[in-house]
Amino acid sequence: MTEIAPSTTPPATAEDLFRFLDGLGIAHTTRTHPPVFTVAESESLRDEIPGAHTKNLFVKDKKDRYFVVTVEERAEVDLKNVHKIIGASSRVSFGRPEKMVEFLGVVPGSVTVFAAFNDRQHNVTFVIDEALMAYDIINGHPLSNDATTSVATSDLMRFFQATGHEPLVLNITG
Repeated sequence: MTEIAPSTTPPATAEDLFRFLDGLGIAHTTRTHPPVFTVAESESLRDEIPGAHTKNLFVKDKKDRYFVVTVEERAEVDLKNVHKIIGASSRVSFGRPEKMVEFLGVVPGSVTVFAAFNDRQHNVTFVIDEALMAYDIINGHPLSNDATTSVATSDLMRFFQATGHEPLVLNITG
């Protein structure tokens, strides 16, 4: 198993992530593109990149528990009630950008399932909408929003386990 660098190191780069995936034997493809900050901006990539495209929400509850909630890009998330599904202590609000950088090593517009690679202290709970599990391929930013990396859904789960995260697979959008 490939080890993750200690938390005193700077956030990983896409190249670090790719080496980690390679070390796990996880096949991946990456397409670079102009930076995209919203789902609407990324719509033009759909015909070029197969698989499920994701929307990732970095949220927190009143006890400062942090979550990344990942759903299919067009799915609706009821922010008034999602806390009941994910096990938060209260309604959730968006996490501050400073915490996003500290915990995940990414900036707003770049939140991704692959940020688990930077969450070495396990400050964040990753939640995957169970509807995504029906797709063969899941797409996410490789720690920056100027590229999209594709992996098999089963390999994404192996990636999470290798980072020490056990994502919650829950019915967020159903």
